[in-house]
Amino acid sequence: MKTDQITIRVDKETAEAYRAASDEERRKIDSLLTLKLRSATRSQMSIKTYMDEISRRAKKRGLTPEILKSLLNEE
Repeated sequence: MKTDQITIRVDKETAEAYRAASDEERRKIDSLLTLKLRSATRSQMSIKTYMDEISRRAKKRGLTPEILKSLLNEE
């Protein structure tokens, strides 16, 4: 698959975690983001609505800001 590079804004901690990840981990993250962005842009709902839905589902499953921070900081 041909790829192209884009820039997205994330918080500082997320950016640091991504930069600190191994090449293999970054490839996995890139693939996950590609799938999520593709799904979001093909959806009939707005990006904001889509992100709100993802957030709602994550909270329902018990994901808290603290847990997310911990997951992003895992090595």
